[in-house]
This record gives sequence, C-alpha cells and structure tokens, in this order.
Amino acid sequence: MTTSIDVVIPVRNNFALTDSCLRHLQAQTLPHRVIIVDNGSTDGTGELLCQHWPKAHVERFDHGLSFAAACNHGAAVGVGAIIVLLNNDVDCRPDFLERLTAPLRSDSSVGAVAGLMLQPGEERIDSVGLCADVTLAGFPRLAGLPAVRASDRHPLLVGPAGAAAGYRRAAWVEVGGLDEGISAYLEDFELSLRLRAGGWRTVAAADAVGVHLGSATYGRRSPLQRRLFGFARGYMLRRYGLLRGRHAVRTLATEAVVVLADFLISRDFSAVSGRIAGWRSARRLPLRPRPPADVVDTSIRFSDSLALRWAVYGRRVQ
Repeated sequence: MTTSIDVVIPVRNNFALTDSCLRHLQAQTLPHRVIIVDNGSTDGTGELLCQHWPKAHVERFDHGLSFAAACNHGAAVGVGAIIVLLNNDVDCRPDFLERLTAPLRSDSSVGAVAGLMLQPGEERIDSVGLCADVTLAGFPRLAGLPAVRASDRHPLLVGPAGAAAGYRRAAWVEVGGLDEGISAYLEDFELSLRLRAGGWRTVAAADAVGVHLGSATYGRRSPLQRRLFGFARGYMLRRYGLLRGRHAVRTLATEAVVVLADFLISRDFSAVSGRIAGWRSARRLPLRPRPPADVVDTSIRFSDSLALRWAVYGRRVQ
C-alpha cells in the first residue's frame, strides 16, 4: 500500500510561481494531496487557484498568518502519514516526492528528510537541509557548492530546510509542529532541534531534487527582513538558554559582531530591536532541551560562523 502524502504549500500573491510549482507537482511519480494555504493574497491568487487547479484543496485567509501558522494549519487539514512542506517558489523534478519520502517509508525511526535544493541554473546548491554550530545558529548546508557535492557528509545535518521538507506526521504531531511564537525565519531549524531532541532521526535525500527560484518575500536585507530574523534569533537565544553554559561567551560575541556589522551596513537598529523583541516574547516560556551533542557541528569555528551568516544574510537579491 502506498503511504499517503500531504503536500502543504503556503502562498501569498505571485500566482505565477505557485502555478509553476503545481505544474511540476502534477508530474510526480507518486500520488499525493495538495493543500494550499492562501495566506492573505491580494492579487487574485485565490480565484486563479480555484480556476486553474480545482483538484487542489485551498484554505483561504483574508488576513496574513505567520509562515508557521499557515504551515501548521495546512498540516492539520491533511491526514496523510507524511507531510511535505513546499515553498511555492520550488520546481520539483518528477521523482522528487518519491525520493524525498523513501526514507520515511522504509525506516520508522526517521522523522524528517531533507531534499536537495539547487539554485536556478542547477549548477550550484541552494541547500541540502540545515546545519548548526555550537551556538545553535542554523545555516543552509553546502550552499553555493557545485551540485556534485550534494552527498557530502559534512557539515552535519540537523534537519530539512522549510523550502522543501518531508516529515513523518507522527513525529510532527509529537513535537507540536512549527513554533508559532516565531514570526518568520528559523521555524524549520527550530523544529529540527525539537525533533532531534525527541529522538527522531533526520536524513538527507540528495536524489530528491528541486530548484529553489527564490521569491525574496520580505526583501533581502530590508529592515523588515532583518528585524524578523533578529526576532527569531532573540527568541531562540532565550528559549534554548544559549547565553548560559560553556558556549555562552562565543554566542554573545557572535551576536555582538553580527548586530554591529548590520548597523554599520544598514545604519539602523532593526537587527537589535528584533532580537530584543524576540527575547522578551520568550520571557515566560519554559526552556527547551538542547538537542544531542552530535547534532551540532563542532568543526564550524567562530570565523566560519560569521562567514556563513554573511553568505546567507548579507548577499543582495540578484
């Protein structure tokens, strides 16, 4: 019997991207159900979805939900044993779902699977899941490397990137899905930490390939983008007690360098104000257990962490 699959796609405007994503899903080699969460679109996306994709299940909201809330709602609507989160700016190869879900179908200890996301042109890697340094800062694994490096074992895999991620529904439900306390950014990474802390395995499926077109929803290095990321980081600093323990000094030093560099480049305090707001939002919430020691990659040095942050958050939209 084929394991049932729910593909959850949060969207907000830009029907052309969603249309392309759905056309690639239509060619998949495994049956699946598409659940689209129209998250406050104002450009007619909802009407166009109903017109052009009547078989897709569409949940519509007039007000915009957070990314986490939209994904959680879509997952709750479904009943499939496997949940696949997919950004609408990802075009998947025909066997993507088959390859991505294979580890979940064959090994009951696997809770999540990361696919291979390629940059447009398909020569360079966008990500093969996420990795983490000792400060629990998350980064796209292998980003920018040639596509032939997709099976590299290092840096260590923490979990899948939210652009295209496969989850066992039982694992998703057990840990509570995405944390809606995070407005945007790092939701996928934080979920991976909870899954790993809960004993679920994560694997990479480098043969599950999609092209991440990149919609830049919030605008690269816009004040909003930097504040939202800062909020997520501040929230995690408090929830995981990252300013305590043996790596507290490195964590504090990293954050200080990052916010200072951000101020010098952008001449505003968006990164700082975001972190303060995120820290405050977590003040009455219980600490979360840190994942096992083998989840973080101790080979990522302080200088490596700064370089990785710049590579991801410092580049401009092309």
